[in-house]
Amino acid sequence: MTRALRLVRRRLLTAIPVLLIVIVGAFGLLELSPGDAVDAYLASSGGGDAQMIAELRQAWGLDQSATARLLAYLAALAHGDLGWSVSLDRPIRDVVMERLPNTLLLMGAATALSFGLGSALGIVAGARPGSFRDRFLSIGSLALYAVPGFWLGLVLVIVLSISLRWLPLAGIETIASGKHGLARALDVAQHLALPVASLGMIYLALYLRLMRAGMAEVWRQDFIRAAAARGLPRRRIVLAHVARNALLPPITMLGLQSASMLGGSVVIESVFAIPGLGRLASEAVAARDTPLLLGIVLVSAVVVILANLLVDIAYALLDPRVGSNEPAS
Repeated sequence: MTRALRLVRRRLLTAIPVLLIVIVGAFGLLELSPGDAVDAYLASSGGGDAQMIAELRQAWGLDQSATARLLAYLAALAHGDLGWSVSLDRPIRDVVMERLPNTLLLMGAATALSFGLGSALGIVAGARPGSFRDRFLSIGSLALYAVPGFWLGLVLVIVLSISLRWLPLAGIETIASGKHGLARALDVAQHLALPVASLGMIYLALYLRLMRAGMAEVWRQDFIRAAAARGLPRRRIVLAHVARNALLPPITMLGLQSASMLGGSVVIESVFAIPGLGRLASEAVAARDTPLLLGIVLVSAVVVILANLLVDIAYALLDPRVGSNEPAS
């Protein structure tokens, strides 16, 4: 079994207790919060009598103890059942699977933008540490990193959507457009341009600074001086030796930032009215829909674990030392 496969097996085994801790912790926090789905329903419907309240609590399983509801939820999860949404009156698995692709598309595009462009600009800055372009990009990235994502999104909406009318204002695609194939893909890309820029530009600055700092450190290593002494072209030294060795910290941060980017999508999806997992979470909070919130938290944890698993595999491919000390099976 290869190093990567051994690493995947170990990560999957450790993911089981992590998911259990996430579920129990989220359930406990939701139990400590005031109100429940019945209270939210009564507030939105104008109230009700005691008999109706008792019937609702019994129908939604809220008349049982917290321990009984937690055990019932874990038993349902063991059979692959995420439960029933009391606010939407639909299976949670169906609701989450409808919204999850939009969030994954937003996160994937934002990650590709931030990591790809940020690393490329970091290579440009780190190719000649201390130069004018290095200082210019470093100062610009610091200023960009200080900008809140929601504020950047609102500014982009005002400038590009309202004033210039270049891009759509909100949504994931044009409603009832009837477009298919490439035309629909272009329509989705136009709608995602602003939210992807708002979510990805902040992390772009982070990857730029990480890449630049890593390259500045690698330039001091002896093997770089040896490569220059052998007469290798500077472009080859920068790309094949300096940038490759400086790429490990940004890749590590890529896994760590997956949870932050998923959390940031809640705000971005609300600003741009994207029907994704983040917006669904805010709707579930407003409705005090505990089963739906637990399902969203569980699926989000799985997404973060899978993202970190992909990062670990990439890390193992780039660094032969990763996973080499694990016993072979």
